[in-house]
Amino acid sequence: QVQLVESGGGLVQAGGSLRLSCAASGRTFSTYSMGWFRQAPGKEREFVAAISWTGGGTYYADSVKGRFTISRDNANNIVYLRMNSLKPEDTAAYYCAADDIYDVRVGARYWGQGTQVTVSS
Repeated sequence: QVQLVESGGGLVQAGGSLRLSCAASGRTFSTYSMGWFRQAPGKEREFVAAISWTGGGTYYADSVKGRFTISRDNANNIVYLRMNSLKPEDTAAYYCAADDIYDVRVGARYWGQGTQVTVSS
């Protein structure tokens, strides 16, 4: 069983930055595909970013490409999402996801509780 705990959300003005963190339990974290998803009120959950277990592969939604950066620290079981140039449309609950078999972009077995990001205009 893997537990994921997100942190780093908050209120920020448009154009500002935040860094989300996802702390994971489990001795095999380094072999997991990890990612971030978000869900705005009244909308479906959507993919934001993913990173391969080596960290060598990173993937982004078109809406965040060039503004967000996903990274991982396998020594400390943490995944980060650096968010720059934030826009009001980035406002959502952000969820960390993990899977030990499949790429999280196609399905994730483990989910965190989420952290709220609110971007004011």
